[in-house]
Amino acid sequence: MGKSNHPEKDRFYIAYGSNLNLGQMARRCPTAEIVQTAYLRNYRLMFRGKGTAVATIEKHKGSKVPVLIWQLQPNDELALDAYEGYPHLYRKEMFKVTVSGKRINAMVYIMNEALHPYDTPSRSYFDTIRQGYEDSGFDTEILRHAVLNSVWEGRLADKYGGGDKDDRNC
Repeated sequence: MGKSNHPEKDRFYIAYGSNLNLGQMARRCPTAEIVQTAYLRNYRLMFRGKGTAVATIEKHKGSKVPVLIWQLQPNDELALDAYEGYPHLYRKEMFKVTVSGKRINAMVYIMNEALHPYDTPSRSYFDTIRQGYEDSGFDTEILRHAVLNSVWEGRLADKYGGGDKDDRNC
């Protein structure tokens, strides 16, 4: 079955963390199809969740996050909702992205950060994402910097009680 010509029926998904890993996505969402690679500009990848930190994105001027844009079927989205802990751990937001020269709406999961401090991911979770970066041809230094930034932000919050995200110069 080919791609639909009815954009209102198409569901596009922006993956930036462990769902960049092609093997994992094949198991979780067997009918999802990769549309293209891209970057979210003025966002950065970060890790949150004490003891079990997972990926999220947040606005950060001058940064970029490598992403895969997937086309989903309804069962794929249901599987992702369960995996992402939607709507408790992650919420869904719609972003405008360009696919094949056309602006489309695509869904992305973003962590509900209030109760989740910055922290580091487990080694296996990091390796899953790293494999996804390699699968998609992305620079793994962006991933390494996300871990370092998360450590730094966590230390600042511990030592100085948080702070205004917009004042950071990382």
